[in-house]
Amino acid sequence: MKQAIDPNTRRFLKTLAAGGAAVLAAPALRASPAPALGKDYREVKPPQQTDSAGKLEVLEFFWYGCPHCNSFEPSLHDWTKRLPGDVAFHKVHVGLTPAWVAHQQLFYTLEALGKADQLNDKIFRAIHADRNPLNNPELMADFVAQQGVDRKKFLDTYASFTVRTRMRKASQQAAAYGLDGVPALAVNGRWFTAPSMAGGNGEVLQVLDFLLARERTGGK
Repeated sequence: MKQAIDPNTRRFLKTLAAGGAAVLAAPALRASPAPALGKDYREVKPPQQTDSAGKLEVLEFFWYGCPHCNSFEPSLHDWTKRLPGDVAFHKVHVGLTPAWVAHQQLFYTLEALGKADQLNDKIFRAIHADRNPLNNPELMADFVAQQGVDRKKFLDTYASFTVRTRMRKASQQAAAYGLDGVPALAVNGRWFTAPSMAGGNGEVLQVLDFLLARERTGGK
């Protein structure tokens, strides 16, 4: 007698196949159950409005100074490069403690200047490998000037209303999603997960694929 596969597991297996996974033997399939609600991910209540009209949205909540975010970054970067055209990915730098706020301001300054994606890896490397804390405007301005960013323009933008407004929005998003640590991720305003929930960096990326597949079928 064949054992029935529950709908979540069936959906997860279809996600693996769609991602180009090799055909697996039946015992291997049974060893990879679908991500579990309440364990690997949770529902966001109430659901949050997204800013990516017509696309599925993935948010990553992070902090430049977080060692776990630093270790997650290479895997996440590879994952985002493979995203299909119906997915929009955005980084959200949060300021959960006063020590995080300077880096949050750095990120949104670079975003306003159109340099955040270009300098992202270099900033992580500076903080975690080169031991440059980048925790005040002068250190930041010196560093970004070495990367070709106009120093005065950086400092003017760092103190701007635009950057302050974006920081407030990030803090509001963190509160709305019930964020209590980083790295963490949200899918389409409805689902929340993190490496600490899913069991690791690779595992959380599988949860993201599962949740995106679920959203493509109407969230069922």
